Amino acid sequence: MESSEDSKQEGDFSPLTGRCMCGSVRFEIDQPLVGAACCYCKRCQRRTGTGFSASGLTMPGSMRFTEGEETVRIYEPGDGWNKGFCSNCGSQTHTVNPENPDLVAVRLGALDQDPGVRPLGHQFVDYASEWYPVPDDGLPRFPERLDWSQVDLGT
Repeated sequence: MESSEDSKQEGDFSPLTGRCMCGSVRFEIDQPLVGAACCYCKRCQRRTGTGFSASGLTMPGSMRFTEGEETVRIYEPGDGWNKGFCSNCGSQTHTVNPENPDLVAVRLGALDQDPGVRPLGHQFVDYASEWYPVPDDGLPRFPERLDWSQVDLGT
Protein backbone atom coordinates (compact mmCIF):
# COMPACT_ATOMS: atom_id res chain seq x y z
CA MET A 1 0.00 0.00 0.00
CA GLU A 2 1.24 3.43 -0.84
CA SER A 3 0.64 6.13 1.70
CA SER A 4 0.45 9.87 1.29
CA GLU A 5 3.59 10.09 3.44
CA ASP A 6 5.53 8.25 0.70
CA SER A 7 4.48 10.92 -1.79
CA LYS A 8 5.58 13.73 0.53
CA GLN A 9 8.99 12.17 1.08
CA GLU A 10 9.54 11.72 -2.63
CA GLY A 11 8.63 15.38 -3.23
CA ASP A 12 6.65 14.48 -6.35
CA PHE A 13 3.19 15.51 -5.21
CA SER A 14 1.19 17.54 -7.70
CA PRO A 15 -2.17 18.98 -6.66
CA LEU A 16 -5.09 16.66 -7.29
CA THR A 17 -8.01 17.93 -9.32
CA GLY A 18 -11.54 16.64 -9.54
CA ARG A 19 -14.93 17.44 -10.93
CA CYS A 20 -18.50 16.38 -11.22
CA MET A 21 -19.82 14.56 -14.27
CA CYS A 22 -21.07 17.69 -16.06
CA GLY A 23 -18.00 19.77 -15.18
CA SER A 24 -19.91 22.52 -13.35
CA VAL A 25 -18.16 21.74 -10.07
CA ARG A 26 -14.37 21.56 -10.00
CA PHE A 27 -12.05 21.28 -7.04
CA GLU A 28 -8.38 21.01 -6.14
CA ILE A 29 -6.54 19.32 -3.28
CA ASP A 30 -3.12 20.85 -2.59
CA GLN A 31 -1.77 18.24 -0.15
CA PRO A 32 -1.54 14.44 -0.35
CA LEU A 33 -4.54 12.52 0.89
CA VAL A 34 -4.24 11.07 4.41
CA GLY A 35 -5.69 7.74 3.32
CA ALA A 36 -8.62 6.07 1.62
CA ALA A 37 -11.31 3.60 2.61
CA CYS A 38 -14.23 1.69 1.14
CA CYS A 39 -17.65 2.04 2.75
CA TYR A 40 -20.36 -0.61 2.52
CA CYS A 41 -23.11 1.17 4.51
CA LYS A 42 -26.63 1.17 3.07
CA ARG A 43 -26.49 4.95 2.66
CA CYS A 44 -23.45 4.68 0.37
CA GLN A 45 -25.06 1.81 -1.50
CA ARG A 46 -28.17 3.89 -2.15
CA ARG A 47 -26.24 7.11 -2.85
CA THR A 48 -24.01 5.47 -5.45
CA GLY A 49 -26.27 2.72 -6.76
CA THR A 50 -23.36 0.32 -6.24
CA GLY A 51 -22.06 -2.04 -3.57
CA PHE A 52 -19.69 0.43 -1.91
CA SER A 53 -18.16 3.89 -2.03
CA ALA A 54 -14.43 4.76 -2.13
CA SER A 55 -13.37 8.00 -0.45
CA GLY A 56 -10.09 9.68 0.43
CA LEU A 57 -9.57 11.76 3.56
CA THR A 58 -8.01 15.16 2.90
CA MET A 59 -5.65 17.12 5.12
CA PRO A 60 -7.58 19.92 6.86
CA GLY A 61 -7.83 22.97 4.61
CA SER A 62 -6.34 21.28 1.55
CA MET A 63 -9.50 21.05 -0.59
CA ARG A 64 -10.97 24.05 -2.33
CA PHE A 65 -13.48 24.57 -5.09
CA THR A 66 -12.06 26.16 -8.23
CA GLU A 67 -15.38 26.38 -10.12
CA GLY A 68 -19.04 25.97 -9.34
CA GLU A 69 -19.08 26.08 -5.55
CA GLU A 70 -22.47 27.76 -5.79
CA THR A 71 -23.74 24.67 -7.62
CA VAL A 72 -22.79 22.31 -4.76
CA ARG A 73 -25.63 21.15 -2.56
CA ILE A 74 -25.27 19.36 0.75
CA TYR A 75 -27.44 16.52 2.00
CA GLU A 76 -27.42 16.43 5.81
CA PRO A 77 -28.56 12.96 6.92
CA GLY A 78 -28.46 13.85 10.60
CA ASP A 79 -26.58 10.74 11.68
CA GLY A 80 -23.48 10.70 9.50
CA TRP A 81 -21.21 12.83 7.38
CA ASN A 82 -22.86 15.47 5.17
CA LYS A 83 -22.84 14.59 1.46
CA GLY A 84 -21.78 17.13 -1.19
CA PHE A 85 -23.03 16.83 -4.77
CA CYS A 86 -23.52 18.84 -7.95
CA SER A 87 -27.07 20.16 -8.19
CA ASN A 88 -26.91 20.01 -12.01
CA CYS A 89 -25.83 16.40 -12.62
CA GLY A 90 -26.08 14.80 -9.18
CA SER A 91 -22.45 13.67 -9.02
CA GLN A 92 -21.16 13.05 -5.52
CA THR A 93 -17.99 15.06 -4.91
CA HIS A 94 -17.19 15.01 -1.21
CA THR A 95 -18.40 14.47 2.34
CA VAL A 96 -17.92 16.62 5.45
CA ASN A 97 -17.95 15.67 9.11
CA PRO A 98 -20.80 17.70 10.65
CA GLU A 99 -19.03 17.87 14.02
CA ASN A 100 -15.71 18.97 12.53
CA PRO A 101 -16.02 20.66 9.11
CA ASP A 102 -12.22 20.50 8.72
CA LEU A 103 -12.64 16.76 8.11
CA VAL A 104 -13.42 16.41 4.40
CA ALA A 105 -13.24 13.28 2.28
CA VAL A 106 -13.43 13.30 -1.50
CA ARG A 107 -15.05 10.67 -3.66
CA LEU A 108 -12.13 8.97 -5.37
CA GLY A 109 -14.17 8.52 -8.55
CA ALA A 110 -14.49 12.31 -8.86
CA LEU A 111 -10.70 12.77 -9.13
CA ASP A 112 -9.06 13.37 -12.50
CA GLN A 113 -5.95 11.34 -11.69
CA ASP A 114 -4.54 8.63 -9.46
CA PRO A 115 -5.11 9.78 -5.88
CA GLY A 116 -1.72 8.46 -4.76
CA VAL A 117 -3.25 6.31 -2.01
CA ARG A 118 -4.99 2.96 -1.94
CA PRO A 119 -7.81 1.90 0.36
CA LEU A 120 -6.53 1.10 3.85
CA GLY A 121 -9.65 -0.62 5.10
CA HIS A 122 -13.31 -1.48 4.70
CA GLN A 123 -15.96 0.11 6.93
CA PHE A 124 -19.58 -0.76 7.69
CA VAL A 125 -18.92 -4.29 6.47
CA ASP A 126 -21.87 -5.61 8.50
CA TYR A 127 -24.08 -3.92 5.89
CA ALA A 128 -22.36 -5.22 2.75
CA SER A 129 -24.78 -6.47 0.12
CA GLU A 130 -25.05 -10.18 -0.59
CA TRP A 131 -24.56 -9.52 -4.29
CA TYR A 132 -21.24 -7.67 -3.73
CA PRO A 133 -19.40 -9.12 -0.73
CA VAL A 134 -16.39 -7.39 0.81
CA PRO A 135 -13.29 -8.71 -0.99
CA ASP A 136 -10.84 -10.93 0.84
CA ASP A 137 -7.88 -8.60 0.26
CA GLY A 138 -6.24 -8.64 3.69
CA LEU A 139 -7.28 -5.08 4.56
CA PRO A 140 -8.78 -4.44 8.01
CA ARG A 141 -12.55 -4.71 8.26
CA PHE A 142 -14.70 -2.62 10.56
CA PRO A 143 -18.28 -3.69 11.36
CA GLU A 144 -19.24 -0.01 11.69
CA ARG A 145 -17.29 3.22 11.08
CA LEU A 146 -13.57 2.85 10.42
CA ASP A 147 -11.32 3.97 13.23
CA TRP A 148 -8.34 5.72 11.58
CA SER A 149 -6.23 5.01 14.68
CA GLN A 150 -6.46 1.30 13.83
CA VAL A 151 -5.19 1.43 10.24
CA ASP A 152 -1.63 1.67 9.01
CA LEU A 153 -1.22 5.13 7.47
CA GLY A 154 2.40 4.41 6.64
CA THR A 155 3.63 7.19 8.91
